[in-house]
Amino acid sequence: MTPRHVAVVGAAETTEMGVIPGLSELQLHADAALNAMADAGLAAADIDGIATAGEASDVLAQYLGITPAWLDGTNIGGCSFMLHVRHAMAAIQTGLCTTVLITHGESGRSRVESMGFPEYFGGKLAGQFEVPYGGSLPPTMFTVPVLRYLDTYGLNPEDMAPVCVIQREWAAMNPRATFKDPITVDDVMNARMVAYPFTLLMCCLRTDGGGALILTSADRVADFPHRPVYVLGTGESAEGPMVSQLEDFSSSRAFRQSGECAFAEAGISRADVDHLMIYDAFAHVPLYGLEDLGFCDPGEAAAYIRERHTAPGGKLPLNTNGGGLSYMHSGMYGMYAMQESIRQIRGTAPAQIPNAKISVAHGVGGMFSVAGTIIFGSEVPTG
Repeated sequence: MTPRHVAVVGAAETTEMGVIPGLSELQLHADAALNAMADAGLAAADIDGIATAGEASDVLAQYLGITPAWLDGTNIGGCSFMLHVRHAMAAIQTGLCTTVLITHGESGRSRVESMGFPEYFGGKLAGQFEVPYGGSLPPTMFTVPVLRYLDTYGLNPEDMAPVCVIQREWAAMNPRATFKDPITVDDVMNARMVAYPFTLLMCCLRTDGGGALILTSADRVADFPHRPVYVLGTGESAEGPMVSQLEDFSSSRAFRQSGECAFAEAGISRADVDHLMIYDAFAHVPLYGLEDLGFCDPGEAAAYIRERHTAPGGKLPLNTNGGGLSYMHSGMYGMYAMQESIRQIRGTAPAQIPNAKISVAHGVGGMFSVAGTIIFGSEVPTG
């Protein structure tokens, strides 16, 4: 009999976070993996599925001494790990494997054997049709849709600043956050301009680190030491590798499709959500996320954040670890978002939300072109 439901039974980040010049990316993957295995009370011999991005899954399997019956090397940027959760759930449910390790490790700051952005050079589509016209790498590519968004809804760059200010408030409660000192809207707007309309404080960090998850069937959760976190719903979608070809610069089709799929699978409404994590490579992404996931109407997310609904004490706590703007961002942030969702459901987060039972983790990949959404819960699904 194949399992119907899947749970996270192990979750951990790398031992150190921030600047780690002494570890390669493979070693960061391994460090996170070993920490997650210790969290779950498992050894390499207990794992028969492995998924990773940034490092080949077969290389990592050999390095850790795992003999996999199932592998996934999906690598579509920062939300790769959300897709890994979705794929691992399907693999477990169909009997392809029983216990899956998902890993992440990046030397985003120290650049020890870092891969960079190969899709934006040579004969790749973006390398041929966007880079020659001045668009290359995240700070310039992400500006394209946000300028249209601001113009469409009559907003200005200052309307993004509260995202940064409030996430710093959350970071101040997190001992592992990179930046904890409070900032103001004026601080954000007066910071060095990186690529209009983004000032430095509107841009994500560059750090080293990683994380790992272990998933298995829900009927095995009694075998593990920590409170299980159930996967209630999943979604994924993409528009393609070129930001210039997005269907609508003021909204993400991939966000909408991924989110709708996850909510439909989970069988919940937006009102059921206690906690939300939205990948914040730049300050505008939570605005798109709130709107495209259905928490706000189009053009209303900036006011929603400014009114402190996502702040400590607000009705929809958002990016409670401090996010990629203040906590950690090694290049592919999706794993960190899920780690915080899992901590909240377990009840172990530094800025714990009381009675958090359902958390949504939403990620973006590529240059605003791919999306993955995972809904986590404290109770096994009834369907």
